[in-house]
Amino acid sequence: MIMRKFIFGTTFLLLAPFCLVFLLIGVLFVYQYHRTAPEATALGASVAYAALPTSQNILSTHIGVGDGRVAMIQEFLERYNSPLAPFAPQIVADADKYHIDFRLLPSISMQESGGCRHEIPNSHNCYGFGIYGNKVIYFPSYPAGIDTVSKALAEKYKDNGLVTPDQIMAKWNPSSNGSWANGVNYFMGELQ
Repeated sequence: MIMRKFIFGTTFLLLAPFCLVFLLIGVLFVYQYHRTAPEATALGASVAYAALPTSQNILSTHIGVGDGRVAMIQEFLERYNSPLAPFAPQIVADADKYHIDFRLLPSISMQESGGCRHEIPNSHNCYGFGIYGNKVIYFPSYPAGIDTVSKALAEKYKDNGLVTPDQIMAKWNPSSNGSWANGVNYFMGELQ
């Protein structure tokens, strides 16, 4: 009788850890099943489905490439209280049209006129474009200035291998000691 109690007690002690492990696995299985069961959604649990949504569930497959750039330029110009801010869509569109860096024109405007805050009155020329001595190029509007200067940056600078602010400075502002390019680079850096 003592031997039987000893064997039963020893067996129980040896099997107890295995029973606990199997019990724990069972509880986890039941918990997982109830957590992902369809009727659990009424209780706020999430359900993962293996099937892809139908075309009826797709809102749009188009992602606008320029959208982020427009918002970035607009926020940048608004931060500096620039009157160019409403023209951010045109700045990006013209940069794409003429294949120039979309950050270049607003950065030049910041360097030359504080983003048009300190331009020659009624010139709509925020870029120092064609301004030297008593000579001033006037544009009829900001959109006209954006288009003309973007086109010039493409045709007279980029097409001649002048792409970076340092390269552009040699022709745009040849009397600069490097501060012009440093300023333009600084503002372009803010737009990354």
